[in-house]
Amino acid sequence: MKNTVSQEWLINNILKDNLIILDVRAELDNPDYGIVEYKNGHIKGAQFVSVEDIMTGKVSTHGGRHPLPDMEKFIEDMKRLGINDDSTIVIYDDGDLAMAGRLWWLLKYSGKNNVYILEGGIKAWSNSGLEITTEIPESEESKSLSLNIDSSMKVDINYVKSAIDSDNIAIIDSRAAERYRGEVEPIDKIAGHIPNALNYPWINLVVDGKIKSKEELIEYFKDLEKYEEIIVHCGSGITGTVNCIFMEEVGLKPKLYVGGYSDWVSYEDNIVI
Repeated sequence: MKNTVSQEWLINNILKDNLIILDVRAELDNPDYGIVEYKNGHIKGAQFVSVEDIMTGKVSTHGGRHPLPDMEKFIEDMKRLGINDDSTIVIYDDGDLAMAGRLWWLLKYSGKNNVYILEGGIKAWSNSGLEITTEIPESEESKSLSLNIDSSMKVDINYVKSAIDSDNIAIIDSRAAERYRGEVEPIDKIAGHIPNALNYPWINLVVDGKIKSKEELIEYFKDLEKYEEIIVHCGSGITGTVNCIFMEEVGLKPKLYVGGYSDWVSYEDNIVI
């Protein structure tokens, strides 16, 4: 896997000077969860990154529940963690990859290359009996971290509207099947999905911290190979990044509709199926 690293890899590389470890644990309905868990114990050298404070911009009427942060500010936040252009970054969450995926995507979008997610997250690390500490590391602020936005990685709502009737573009809804079908909607104001969207639930890719093999991923995404473009979305631009990670593993080039379904339904004239 090109976007993940194993426990063994991290054990063997944890003392390298250019390695930055980031803890992004979070629960969207419990704002204090991540920082509390981090203080209770984390991988040695890991620094905490807040989903709401660092990885999300200002919420407004449109743009979804987790719009992108101001990218200049994001880079400054990353510099404060000691990240520079030569850093290798390993990100972990509890193991489902959703929060780690969001930060992975943001770093890739900002132009960073050596960005990886720890397979199994901290739960697998702890279950393996590996070291957990409460010591908060000190970081030396970086003086050099470039911002090179990769605009090919995302699309906006107008692009999605223009793609709905295209036979060459797949719109992928990453939410759970029952939300896609409109049977339940615990968060957004209207149940359903964007017209012609295909459902590839992100939760199918990671089970108890274990990710699908390369062969399983190829089989899972095989029907998408016929499309010239793939647009991925979820509810608000977080869990959809898991699909993006593993689509890349099999050679697909997804683009993220960051605002997602929450942005789509913020416009009264948008059709929902």
